[in-house]
Amino acid sequence: QVQLVESGGGLVQAGGSLRLSCSASGRTLNSYAMGWFRRAPGKEREFVAAISWSRSGIHYTYYADSVKGRFTISRDSAKNTVYLQMNTLKPEDTAVYYCAASYDQYRSTWSIDYWGQGTQVTVSS
Repeated sequence: QVQLVESGGGLVQAGGSLRLSCSASGRTLNSYAMGWFRRAPGKEREFVAAISWSRSGIHYTYYADSVKGRFTISRDSAKNTVYLQMNTLKPEDTAVYYCAASYDQYRSTWSIDYWGQGTQVTVSS
């Protein structure tokens, strides 16, 4: 069982930045593809970003079009942590952000095995 814990959410003005972190207890995240999803008020949860697992140390990243060029996903194996750096934030980025772990590499029909509890990000205009 993997327990994912997000942190780093908060209130920020439009144009500002936040960095979300996702750490795990119980197991290493090195064997999981990791991702971030978000759910805005009144909307369904949507994909934000993903990063592959890798034995070679080369990780592939994937982004939703709405965040491409503004958000960066990364992982630190030594710290067993995944990050989401969010820059140039917009009010429409306001949502609860969820960390996710999957045994499978990212694809359009990606299935998630573990979810975090979520962290609130609010961007004021």
